[in-house]
Amino acid sequence: MGRPFRTSDIDWFLLGLALAIAIIGVVEIYSATLHSPLAGLYRKQIYWIILSSILALVASRLDYHMILEQTPWLYGVSILLLVGLLVAGHRIAGTRRWLQIGSMSFQVSEIVKLIIILVVAAYFADRRNKAVTWGDLVKLGIFAGVPAALVALEPDLGTALTFIPIVAAGILFAGIRWQDVAILCLAGILAAPIGYHFLRPYQRERLMTFIHPTQKTQTSSYQVTQTKIAIGSGGFWGKGLGKGTQGRLGFIPVARADSIFAALAEEQGFVGTLLVLLLYFALLLRLLEGAQTAPDRAGAFLLIGLAAVLFFQVVINTGMMIGIFPITGIPLPLMSQGGSSLLFTFFGLGLAMSVKARRYVN
Repeated sequence: MGRPFRTSDIDWFLLGLALAIAIIGVVEIYSATLHSPLAGLYRKQIYWIILSSILALVASRLDYHMILEQTPWLYGVSILLLVGLLVAGHRIAGTRRWLQIGSMSFQVSEIVKLIIILVVAAYFADRRNKAVTWGDLVKLGIFAGVPAALVALEPDLGTALTFIPIVAAGILFAGIRWQDVAILCLAGILAAPIGYHFLRPYQRERLMTFIHPTQKTQTSSYQVTQTKIAIGSGGFWGKGLGKGTQGRLGFIPVARADSIFAALAEEQGFVGTLLVLLLYFALLLRLLEGAQTAPDRAGAFLLIGLAAVLFFQVVINTGMMIGIFPITGIPLPLMSQGGSSLLFTFFGLGLAMSVKARRYVN
C-alpha cells in the first residue's frame, strides 16, 4: 500500500511551465487587441487560465486508471457529439465545431483529441513485449480515423491532423518494425493525390499558396506574407510590447489566436521567441521524463501521446508562420486565445501529474 496523496506529489514545475507560457499568451493577446473592438479579451483568457489551472489540479488528484477504464464510453460519447454537431450543430463562420452550453461554447474536437490519447494508452496498456501487428494498425486506424473524418467534415482539417501524431507516437513507442514504418510512409505518399481531391476549394488554395508563396500575396498568400514580414521586422530584441505595427494595425490575421507567434516575434524579437520555445522544450522534456518514470505502460503511453500532440502543434504552428508548412489553422497550444484548447490541454497536463503522483500514492 502506498501513502496518501500529498500536495508535494503535484508536479508544480510542469504546471508552472504551462502557466508561464499561458501568461505570455495573455500579454500578447492584450497587445494584439489593444485599441480594437476586442480590447479586454485578455481578461476572458485570464478567467480561462484560472479555470483550467483548477481543472488541472483536480485531474492530478484523480487516478488515471479510473479514467482509462471509462475510455470505451468516452469514445462512444465523443462520436455521438461529433455526429450531433454535423447534423444539428450551430454554424459559426461556415463551420460546425462548437457545442453550446448556456452562454459558453466548447470545441468538441479538443475533447476528442484528449480521448484519442486515452484510447491509444488504454489499447497498449497490457501489450507488454508484443510487437505492433498490422491488425493493431488497422484497429487504431479505425479508432482514430472515424473521429478524424468527422472533425474534417466540420470542416476542421487542422485538428483532424493532430490525431496522427498521437497514434504514430503510440505505435512507435509500442515497438513497430521499421519495415512496416517504411510501408506506411510509402502508402501515405501514394494516397496523397487521392486525398487532394477530397479537400475543399479553400484548402486546395492554401496548399497551392504554400507551393507558390509569392503569388496572390494580396489574397490567398496574404497571411503567410504578413506573418513573415512581422517576424522579420522584430529583429533580435523586437519592437516592444504594443508597438508591433503588423499585429496592432491588423495586418496579421487573427494575431490573438492562430498567428500569435508572429505577433510575439514582432514585439519581442528573437529573444522572446527563443524564450517561449525553450519553455515548450522544457515542458515536453518534463512529460517525456514522466513517461520514463511512469509506474505502468498506461501512464507512459498517456504522457507520450500528450507530448506528441503538443510537439506537433508547436512545430506546425510556428512552421506555418515562417512559411515552411501550409496554413492549416492549428493554434499554438497554451498561448493562442480560446478556452476549449486551454481547458483540455491543462486537463491533460493534470492527468500527466496524476501519473507521476501514482508512483507514491496507493
